[in-house]
Amino acid sequence: MTSITIDDMEDFARGAAFLGTGGGGDPHAGRLFGESMMRRYGAPEIVAVDDVPDHAHCFTIAMMGAPTVILEKLFNGEDAELALNKLEKYLGIMADYIVPAEIGGINSTLPLAVAARRGLPVVDGDGMGRAFPELQMITYNVYGVPIAPMAIANDHMEVTIIETDDAKSAEDIGRAVAMRMGLSVMLSAYPMTGAQLKKSAVRGTMSLALGIGRAIRKGRQAGDPVAALLGYLRTTKYYKHCAELFDGKVVDLVRETTRGFSIGRCLFEALDGSGRRLEVTFQNEHLIARDDSGVRAMVPDLICMVDRETAEPITAETLKYGQRLKVIGVSAPETMRTKEALACFGPQAFGIDEPFRPIEALIQDRSG
Repeated sequence: MTSITIDDMEDFARGAAFLGTGGGGDPHAGRLFGESMMRRYGAPEIVAVDDVPDHAHCFTIAMMGAPTVILEKLFNGEDAELALNKLEKYLGIMADYIVPAEIGGINSTLPLAVAARRGLPVVDGDGMGRAFPELQMITYNVYGVPIAPMAIANDHMEVTIIETDDAKSAEDIGRAVAMRMGLSVMLSAYPMTGAQLKKSAVRGTMSLALGIGRAIRKGRQAGDPVAALLGYLRTTKYYKHCAELFDGKVVDLVRETTRGFSIGRCLFEALDGSGRRLEVTFQNEHLIARDDSGVRAMVPDLICMVDRETAEPITAETLKYGQRLKVIGVSAPETMRTKEALACFGPQAFGIDEPFRPIEALIQDRSG
């Protein structure tokens, strides 16, 4: 069992932001919110997926919206708990555990904050092992957990309950509701039992986020945080296939908030004077990276950007012209590479006309 205390929050939020692959919300805001709730109510217990009783009631908590909007809106705190409370009342059951929907700067710290307020334990796992832009793009959905009913609340304490037959419909309706509510809302969805959790969750990702953050901090002290980050990733079960894809400067950036997402592309030019370029497209999260010779990495594998000197993760909404960054490709958990999973959140789910190729195969191609 991993303990995540106030003293761990900076490392944890940094690691979660890395796993967010450009999305998942602002890690600084998420960390401050989590710390404030822990300071007031104490740190919640962290429980392994396999230690959750089969009959237990597990509820997710997440923020939904465009990261560019979320960056500019302060947390209420009560709205997240309101979404949980309304879903509990609607179902007539009380939450025994809080479960992260995804790992990202806000959506991993938010469950800690709500669990602290409610005195509930948090499950060490999530439904992605990274972040994705749409609600149906999650292993809970892939492996049979219904998304509905879903409760959405905003900072004006307005609440909507959505009942649908499939997760994509819930995403479409929920996105429209979120746009009407200000494009920065809290939600609780995928209510499940412990037995369902064990069949569908990506295990141990809260612990992994903390480990990543610690590796970056220790790497800074040793003088090479990017090397330390890659070294740690190679010791993990999910993220062991990883590589530095590019070392360059942002020379072009197109980003707009549309359809409820932050959508765009970022173009890098190599710092070694070779003239090589890499383009990364994103929809909240980074989707595909291509250089002059072809694809370097693609969803569901992770494409992460970090400051080349400090290895601080850079989210899509904080990308700026002239930044000097390293782009890192990382393998996704195997449960996210199955035929069913790729149909839900593989390249074609984002309109990318490329068959999925795992990062380790793409790395092998380059190494000869």
